Formats: sequence, C-alpha cells, structure tokens
Amino acid sequence: MCAELICLVLDSFEGLLGSGFKGRDIISITDFDREDLQELFERAYRLERFSRSKLDVLKDKVMALAFFEPSTRTRMSFETAMKRLGGSTIGFTSEEATSIAKGETLGDTIRMLDAYSDIIVIRHRLEGAAKYAAEIASVPVINAGDGKQHHPTQAMIDLYTIWRLKGTIDGLVYGVLGDLKYARTTASFTLALGLFKPKVIYLISHPLLRMRESVKEYLRSKGIKFVEVENLDDVIEELDVLYVVRIQKERFPDPSEYEKVKGSYMVTLKTLAKAKKDLIILHPLPRVDEIDRRIDQTPHAAYFKQAAWGVPVRMALLTLIFDVEV
Repeated sequence: MCAELICLVLDSFEGLLGSGFKGRDIISITDFDREDLQELFERAYRLERFSRSKLDVLKDKVMALAFFEPSTRTRMSFETAMKRLGGSTIGFTSEEATSIAKGETLGDTIRMLDAYSDIIVIRHRLEGAAKYAAEIASVPVINAGDGKQHHPTQAMIDLYTIWRLKGTIDGLVYGVLGDLKYARTTASFTLALGLFKPKVIYLISHPLLRMRESVKEYLRSKGIKFVEVENLDDVIEELDVLYVVRIQKERFPDPSEYEKVKGSYMVTLKTLAKAKKDLIILHPLPRVDEIDRRIDQTPHAAYFKQAAWGVPVRMALLTLIFDVEV
C-alpha cells in the first residue's frame, strides 16, 4: 500500500488516540478496543524503519521471556523488539531449563521473574496461565500464548498486516481455515475481528474442528455475521483475506481424533485460480502441508511479511506499555 494512503489513514486517527496500553497486562485481545489498536498500528508503522537499527528508549529495562512451550517467531521477535529498543532480556525456553523441573511452582517462578525484570512475556500449555501470572506479578505481563485460549499479540500482528496491505479492516470478507477448535491463533484472530466491522467471516473447517462456541457467542454479541462451511472452494471467490492454520496435533487430547482430520485441507494454486486477484493469505506459522509451497511466489502470500512485521508491532507495544515516546 502506498505511503500516501498510510499517511491519510494515520491522519484520520488524530483525536482518537488514547493511552490504553500504559502499564497494562496483555492477556486477551478483547481487553482492548479498536482505538487502542489504531494507536498501536500508527506507532508500529512509524517504527518499521527501526526494525533493523536501534533505539535506546528502553535501555534501562529488562524483559523476562518465560517460554514453557516451544516457540520460534514469537520468542525471537519479542527478544528482537526489546533489543532494538535498547533493552535486554533474560529467560528460558522450556520447563526443563527451570526449577519447575525440580518441583518449583509456576507461582514461585513468576515471583522470581517479577523480582528480576520490568516486564514478563509468558507462553504456557495451560489455559489461564498468563492471567494467573498477571495476578501475581507487579510488572506488566504479556500473554505469548496460553493453551488453546489466547494469543493476543499474534492477533495484533494479523490485524496490522491486513491494515498495512488493505488500508482497512472493516468491510472485508474473511475466511478462517483449518483447526478452529484447538488453535489459539484462530480464536484470537476471530475475536479481534469482532472489534471491527467485517462484512462476513467464513469459518472453514472439518466438522470435528469447528470454532469453539464461546468465540461464536462473542461474534453474535458484537453483531458480526459469520457462516460455518466445510469447503474452501465454496467461498474462495468471495474472500478478501484468507487466514490459514495448521492442524494442532500437539493439542489433541485423543490421538485418534487427530488421525481423522490430518491432511483434510490444503490451499493450492488450483484453488486460488478462482480467487480475487488481491486476496491475501495469512498464516501465523509454522506451517506443515496446508499451503502449497508454490503459493509463496504469488502476490497472495502475505505470511512472510506478517512474520516480519511482528518486530515493529511488538516494538510499538513495548513502547506503549512503558509509555515512552518514539
């Protein structure tokens, strides 16, 4: 999208911006409103030029990265964001690397991180772990994914990518494809769309992987139109944005359930032949076999930009939480 259009969009936010992030925990995307997210987008856009340079606005701050589950993009982009802002990081990438392996409780681990750092970023396999950490810690806590429940900063990146490439989030037709039952990214993304005005959201999945009722009820409460369908081909011609996720094998309580649905969908060049020329495809990554690799070379592929923009979005979020000007 051209710089001139971005500037026009930013100008339209003047007078709307508040201070919705200062000192706050980031637990669920629904804790914020669209004005908060517009403020975040504006700052992220201005910070894009610092994604490969350095500012010293957080040079006296320490971030604790408490990753009890594996992560590549989320952990590394948070660490990169903090270091680009002049701050430093401490942390771990598995329970085995902590005293939890010796029997220490999660609560005591959080108390120690609270004493050692100015902000805690936590990923955990248990739902509600981030909220629990926030209740214990005196410093801000950012949820980097808890169970199959929330991944708010990923949703912020998802929306920012749409805003950057489409110039708007309102009025578009969305498709959310794949594991809608267990993937926290699909839940957070769909909840985030409820803060805006999508034309319609198509929830596309195998019957065993349908979106959780709590998410659908939230959409109903916001007056958002959504339709559950099984086949991407039935709606591909209508879509402006297609959000794809892998099937979350590690979150299935019953392995036999996974066997029934594995490999049940794949986005192919043949499918995209019927799509709008300006359709964009998002994916939080990692991916397995749900997107044909040849799509990477098409204008539809936006997932690598989406991953790269994780750095300026998280830089923007940190500066807003710490209330520093950039």
